Amino acid sequence: MVYLPFSMQKKSDIIMSEVYAKINELAEKYRDYTAENLSKLVKIKSLSLQEKEVQQELKRQMEEAGFDEVRIDGLGNVIGRVGNGKKILAIDGHMDTVDLGQLENWDFDPLGGEIKDGFVHGRGTVDQEGGCASFVTTGKILKELGYDKDWTIYFVGSVIEEDCDGLCWKYLVEEEGIKPDLAISTEPTNLNIYRGHRGRMEMKVHFYGTSCHGSAPERGDNAIYKAAKVATEIEKLNDRLKDDEFLGKGTITISEIVSGSPSLCAVADYAAFHLDRRLTWGETKDSAIAEIEELLKGMNAKVEVLEYKEKSYTGLEYGMEKYYPTWKIPEEAEIIQTGVSTFEKLFDKKPKVDKWTFSTNGVTINGMYGIPLLGFGPGNEVMAHAPNEKVPVDDLVKATAFYAAFAYEIAE
Repeated sequence: MVYLPFSMQKKSDIIMSEVYAKINELAEKYRDYTAENLSKLVKIKSLSLQEKEVQQELKRQMEEAGFDEVRIDGLGNVIGRVGNGKKILAIDGHMDTVDLGQLENWDFDPLGGEIKDGFVHGRGTVDQEGGCASFVTTGKILKELGYDKDWTIYFVGSVIEEDCDGLCWKYLVEEEGIKPDLAISTEPTNLNIYRGHRGRMEMKVHFYGTSCHGSAPERGDNAIYKAAKVATEIEKLNDRLKDDEFLGKGTITISEIVSGSPSLCAVADYAAFHLDRRLTWGETKDSAIAEIEELLKGMNAKVEVLEYKEKSYTGLEYGMEKYYPTWKIPEEAEIIQTGVSTFEKLFDKKPKVDKWTFSTNGVTINGMYGIPLLGFGPGNEVMAHAPNEKVPVDDLVKATAFYAAFAYEIAE
């Protein structure tokens, strides 16, 4: 770190104060621009693997905002660039959404993108196209201010997160060669600063038996009964899993059970269930597998970690194991303290530093690749995947300002 003489430091502080004031002014000036851009995105249904049209609209918005470069990669992520410095800051937001659910549960058109009463309404406003609409305006502001720091800022509208969180960043790091020095996730944080969340994994447990005629079940070996015994033990396992003071407790639940037999008049010779395992700090793929294998001892059964492999809207087939590592950043870490400093200078108050309850692309960004990551996004996460999803326009404005100011703060 270079220490400036007091007079120079004071002058630098005054300049930065002026920059932050201008950022807030521009974010407010472009309030309607940001909300209208989000409305346009919401009107385009964009389920995982079906993001083509919404990605084209996001690309158009970035180009209109004056980004230095905008492109779509092989998997379908939109990558916008501002600046050309040696270090890289990536600001990520996924553009795919979950489906609409039962329409009668909505008080408004989930694809209407209505701007009313200080909110943008519709599916994806919170989870999480709102973050992307905000960072489009951030790029516009950085260009207007003539951002010339030694940083390259990548704005990534990523794909397939709802189906396989982190897959997009596996592609970006391993295929595109983009490994940022720092990253921000724009998943909803209610304008708090988030620094981690539990990991997760998906497992399938297979049970094998021997069929026989249902009139004499004692001749066979019923796979369903084996599964039922283990199911009871898994319920008990959930109660004794690790707990972490910050991230909370690990959990496990059976989310699906299937069986098979030669006929409905026969003993089942196969059964299986799907496990949703949430991993707290200190729990790993190996430890989670070992817990299940312990329950299967002496049985003709096995556990497997599932794989995800699908074709993106570009036609590229890509995948990864369904193990999404736990991650957390220490509160004293430089990236978190930089975020706190940015927040305080912009909004003249202290932020809440917390965590997500759900999983994000952070599982690969930090969990797999160790890239320092901070979460800050518009909207309340309780609205994610829920009917009547809507985001305050005020949140969009503040998120826009935060991302722009952070790009300056890291250069100081």
